[in-house]
Formats: sequence, structure tokens, C-alpha cells
Amino acid sequence: MAEATLARWDGIGAPSGAALEALFAAEGLKPYSWSNGPGETYQPHSHSYHKVLYCVSGEITFRLLPRGIDLKLAPGDRLDIPPRQEHAAFVGPRGVTCLEAPRPG
Repeated sequence: MAEATLARWDGIGAPSGAALEALFAAEGLKPYSWSNGPGETYQPHSHSYHKVLYCVSGEITFRLLPRGIDLKLAPGDRLDIPPRQEHAAFVGPRGVTCLEAPRPG
């Protein structure tokens, strides 16, 4: 099974939502936005599709299972999660807003 990959934002300052939407558009992806409050959690689950996600604001930690690897995302960071990769998530103390899109295929 392919592994999830994290790409850290290497730009100056946090990117705008519009800048992140442009990155999705360059890949032919149509993202949607979601937000969670401080301390919210997602129980272990997986998806049938490849998930592409950018953190817009705040922070969130994804735990990849079964190995228990934690990947903490800050604004601009990108996470790619392959189909059927079980994961959980924990929202940071300031909440989080993300842009996400499924990758077809």
C-alpha cells in the first residue's frame, strides 16, 4: 500500500485560501472547505479515494494507522492520503480550516 505524504509549505508566511485553491486548480482538482473547533477529533477511518488536503489556518494532526505515525499540519502544509489508508485526526488549540479534494482514478 502507498504511504501518506506530507509536504511542508516553504513559502514566506501562510498562503491565502485563494493561493491554495490555485494549486488545486493546477492539478484539475475542485476543493471544498471544512473547519473544526479546538480539540475536535476524527475517529479512525479510511476512504475509498485518494485525499488531497491543504491546511488553510490553525493546525491539525493526522495519525496514520496502524503504525501510529503523527503528521502535524500548519497553514500551507499539504497531506496526500492514499485510498484505504486508515487515519484519525486531532484538531489543535486554535481550531483548523482545510481545503480538501478527492483525486480521481
